[in-house]
Amino acid sequence: MRILRACLGLLACFLFGGAASAPLAADMALVLAVHPYLPAKEIEQRFAPLAAYLGQALGKPVAVRVGGSYDEHIEAIGRNQVDIAFLGPASYVRMLERFGSKPLLGRFEVNHSPHLYGVIAVRRDSPIRTLEQLKNRRFAFGDPESTMSHFVPRAMLKEAGVPLSALAEHKFLGSHKNVALALLAGDFDAGAMKQEVFEEYAAQGLRALATTPPTPDHLLVTRADLPADMVRQLRNAILALKQRPGGAAILGSLHKGLDAFIPASEKDYAGLRRMVRNIDAAR
Repeated sequence: MRILRACLGLLACFLFGGAASAPLAADMALVLAVHPYLPAKEIEQRFAPLAAYLGQALGKPVAVRVGGSYDEHIEAIGRNQVDIAFLGPASYVRMLERFGSKPLLGRFEVNHSPHLYGVIAVRRDSPIRTLEQLKNRRFAFGDPESTMSHFVPRAMLKEAGVPLSALAEHKFLGSHKNVALALLAGDFDAGAMKQEVFEEYAAQGLRALATTPPTPDHLLVTRADLPADMVRQLRNAILALKQRPGGAAILGSLHKGLDAFIPASEKDYAGLRRMVRNIDAAR
């Protein structure tokens, strides 16, 4: 344990010090990095079973690391400072734009669908019934780099004739749950969040105003210079997870209704990539 702690400590200094990537030592833990879409402790609990499974498949430890922000997370995998990264769709296309291709391990299939959905929500007692009625209203987004709490709902608002300039106010609150809580508190008239978070808080007083179109779901990638044989081992382990003993429990820990990881390609995200480019051009 002392040796493992020392290795992890050296790895943390190496990563957080901003150093460039280096060859992995045989006994050094791999880092599975996750963007902060939920509170850090919850993310660590959700991903710990996956990290243990991948560590067993590789014969070396895998440690979970939660990014300080979406942008910091993109930077870490983009600069090959972490070994494996879990990315939301928009974060993935942003990383592609800035740093180029990375080896893909697989993407989510939830409830037998390879697509992600989000919700633009209001309080249940709100008089607002359409997106067009959000003109001159207060709107809450999550993180600026989030797929379902920024990019896709922002495109939906624009298509409905409600660009940011038509809102009375808009703010980025950092996470999906913060948006849900702010709506319930009456701080905003509407807000955007992933479907999973909406379902968690709907019974407390939220109502769906609109559902996003289907978007390719979250995925796992590796750093560009990870040894090819290790990438193959990881990909095989990820794609076979649903068939492994205990695999269903690991998948359920990551996301309610997660059936499997399925093969992924850059082409799956081409439409979202164009959307993100258009929004960036409008800034």
